[in-house]
Amino acid sequence: MKTEDWLKNNTFHHSVFWDLLKLVKEKEKQKLTISLCIPTLNEEKTIGKEIILFKSELMHRYPLLDEIAVIDSGSRDRTCETAASYGADVYLANEILPELGDRKGKGENLWKAIYQLKGDIIVYIDADIKNIHPRFVYGLVAPLLYNQKTQYVKAFYDRPLAFSQGVRPSGGGRVTEILIRPLFSLFMPELTAIVQPLSGEYAVRREVLEALSFPIGYGVETAHIIDVYNKWGIEAFAQTDLDQRRHRNQETRDLGKMSFGILQIFFQRLQTLGMISEISQIAPVLHQFQAQDKAYERISYTIKEEERPPMIEVPAYRKLRGLDK
Repeated sequence: MKTEDWLKNNTFHHSVFWDLLKLVKEKEKQKLTISLCIPTLNEEKTIGKEIILFKSELMHRYPLLDEIAVIDSGSRDRTCETAASYGADVYLANEILPELGDRKGKGENLWKAIYQLKGDIIVYIDADIKNIHPRFVYGLVAPLLYNQKTQYVKAFYDRPLAFSQGVRPSGGGRVTEILIRPLFSLFMPELTAIVQPLSGEYAVRREVLEALSFPIGYGVETAHIIDVYNKWGIEAFAQTDLDQRRHRNQETRDLGKMSFGILQIFFQRLQTLGMISEISQIAPVLHQFQAQDKAYERISYTIKEEERPPMIEVPAYRKLRGLDK
């Protein structure tokens, strides 16, 4: 499929899916269940509003969601208590598949959600969205319900740091524009059609999720894009414009840590696909600097992107889903 054709046929604006009653009927016709997963770590300020809105609009008013669950990484604030008080199912990541050990990272939460949640479709939504709206769910679910060939739906939106008068930015976040889009342009040009490959909001069919390996950290979205593309092709993707997303912006130093983890995963994928020759062991240490007056200090962080295996290979999951009968 040509990139221009894909953009025309697989890119949507959330407003075309305004008819939620029609969407619910389509879900019921296909006898599908849909789970919402919100991965959290210290998000007590925004988690309550998200749960109230999704539960009232997409469970009670329009029964699109069958389950709303928080998978928490060990919050030290009242994230878990707040989420539970507003009616979400709350799970601690370290208590899911405990026999496989505990890892820290967003990817770990997303992976364990496959085991814990029941839906045929899983929607992932970040917990720090200040302008939360039902479109963050129905805009992602709809392409899956209306097209059986679609497997993985990504969100894109404006992420304003500052506004340009009369001009709407059309790019992704800072890491996307500085790192991911140049890498895709060099090695996988077709994937540059995905406006925001690192967006934290996406909806995926279970059979796709359970076939993917999961980096435990920030490399998870990049790994997914590459792996789905190589297994199912660009036609497996769709993307929906959700207008705008307001959230807590990260410091540049933190974006450096994110980029370091993503680069590890990207080079690993290139090597696995035979796109580059074998490279020596990648040092998992990021060096950054901070200055105070005329003194300069180098600070080193160990960031190693471990990966969880495809859930379909985990014996406990196969037993839970009755896959070995």
